[in-house]
Amino acid sequence: MTKVAVLGTGRMGGAIAHRLKAGGFQISVWDRTKSKAEALDVGRVADSPADATQDADVVVSMVTGPEAVRDVYFGPAGIFAAGANKTILEMSTAGPGIAQELAIAAKLNGARLIEAPVMGSVPAVNSGTLVILAAAALVEDLEAARPVLQQLGEVHYVGEIGSAAALKLVANCFLAIVSAAAAEMIAAGTGRGLDREQVFWALTRLAPVLKTRKAGFVRNLHEPTMFAIRDMLKDLDLGLGLYQPVRGSVSAVPLTSLTRELFDSVASQAPDLDLSAIVNAYSTDLPPERQKKEV
Repeated sequence: MTKVAVLGTGRMGGAIAHRLKAGGFQISVWDRTKSKAEALDVGRVADSPADATQDADVVVSMVTGPEAVRDVYFGPAGIFAAGANKTILEMSTAGPGIAQELAIAAKLNGARLIEAPVMGSVPAVNSGTLVILAAAALVEDLEAARPVLQQLGEVHYVGEIGSAAALKLVANCFLAIVSAAAAEMIAAGTGRGLDREQVFWALTRLAPVLKTRKAGFVRNLHEPTMFAIRDMLKDLDLGLGLYQPVRGSVSAVPLTSLTRELFDSVASQAPDLDLSAIVNAYSTDLPPERQKKEV
């Protein structure tokens, strides 16, 4: 039985651990908040990333942001303290710079690093329909991890290390832009007397990705959270850092820059709500005190 360590048991990491457990893999888990890992009840709860890694065949890392990734790998009890000869799936959204940094360290430590950020949220994990953007130093490195990846979804090989992270930022920035555009058109349409549900129907004909967030866009119900506003803001910042290389110049990605401002305005009040809460940046149908409460 393949042993898999899942490091990071937030919404996505927790769902991944459950999905792999259901697929017959032997699971160990670690999270910096130990109670979150314990609550999953999927296998052994490790005391550190190294503890989880040492008995694993495949290691899955799914944490938030570049610094969290570095802590998981390079700390005194990090993955690389016990990661020799392991296959490591780095699934966090942290940017191509981190992926390349990890690839160098993995080679020095005798580990195989596969960059594997995903497109899709918790429902896609649960149904095994994630799109996994895979990159590796050698295509052959994917083979040891393929059974794990295929349990989670469709594997799309991107190329060299760093390319998967860059493509993931393209996808997430586009999702943010589409979501902000939908919020704007819902406000514009309803402001002219159109039915909110009819406006949303028209938008989903052009952008089907919005359908999973109907409750948020139509009824201002932004929980349970599939993709938090604060996490999207983090990804927009990473995207701007990647696609706007010259600081202080005229932006090469003006829509991304404007969308970042909108998400920042909502994140200042409701960082943990789902990204559909971007409708509150345009909200005109709720009095101010209710807008704040809804957000």
